[in-house]
Amino acid sequence: MMTRVVRFHEIGGPEVLRFESLEIGEPGLGEVRLRVEAIGLNRAEAAFRSGQYIEKAQLPARLGYEAAGVIEAVGEGVKGFSVGEPICVFPAFSMNRYGVYAERAIVPASALLPHPAGLGTKECASIWMQYLTAYGALIDISKIGAGDAVVITAASSSVGIAAIQIANHAGAVPIAITRTTAKETELRKIGAAHVVVLERDKIEIEVLRITGGKGAKVAFDPIGGPIVASLGAAMGPGGWLILYGNLSGQAQSTVFPFGPSVMKGFAMRGYLVFEIIHDSERLARARKFVEEGLRGGWLAPVIGKTFAFDQIVEAHRYLEASEQIGKVVVTVP
Repeated sequence: MMTRVVRFHEIGGPEVLRFESLEIGEPGLGEVRLRVEAIGLNRAEAAFRSGQYIEKAQLPARLGYEAAGVIEAVGEGVKGFSVGEPICVFPAFSMNRYGVYAERAIVPASALLPHPAGLGTKECASIWMQYLTAYGALIDISKIGAGDAVVITAASSSVGIAAIQIANHAGAVPIAITRTTAKETELRKIGAAHVVVLERDKIEIEVLRITGGKGAKVAFDPIGGPIVASLGAAMGPGGWLILYGNLSGQAQSTVFPFGPSVMKGFAMRGYLVFEIIHDSERLARARKFVEEGLRGGWLAPVIGKTFAFDQIVEAHRYLEASEQIGKVVVTVP
């Protein structure tokens, strides 16, 4: 069986993505073949394509961590899933082995979760990366609680919005950081208690003002680089400054804010969602938390913009421009 897939043969910008017709074959041991209906885009995939990811792409490379679809075939040893079942794919594999930017894809059954009741296909493709990432940092690691100030940079991203929702559920105070005033009103509607606009405000001054001088319990940051110094100055005693990305492209020059840290006793920590995904007990707790939130309505995915599969290059350009509020989703015919 032939299927259309997206691959890239060289490292570069969105323009290196190309459609190819490939033989998909049958799923092997522990695998399933699925008909992809929607793909949730992630900045990790753009980083993989551009050579900025933690894992180097083996060319020609596939892409895609997150999708929704229907199981077409089940390989040997797969239990708990059946042909015709709608499912979600979450990022439990290397993109050097699997990728879901395709009309059909083979993925490990260990990367599947049931389609949550009440969610549409686009929402199903958008939930697991964002909520697992935010849960791991805010609940599993830093254990936020009532009244804790949580500073969230890149707040209009899907992970940023997930962090706002989780902070509100915990009774914490989400402080959204955004570059311009363009997204300020929408971030407040989504649930941010306060919005700090970088073109207008200084993070440390605003956070200390908001918290009455106490500072933040958590700063949750995918940017890195110069912003880390401001986040360090905004921290409170015994808190967590958690870095989970490198949108600035300046990871090598990101400086540990030694002075504020030793004065306040906060910790700076690197974090990736795979830390949760590869630990079965922590993943089970995370899954329970997310599923309860979706059922209860206090977790609600926000779709920022939808593209057709044929527009994958345009979708990547839009993703990297950071114009969206919420998840960028690609629908597959």
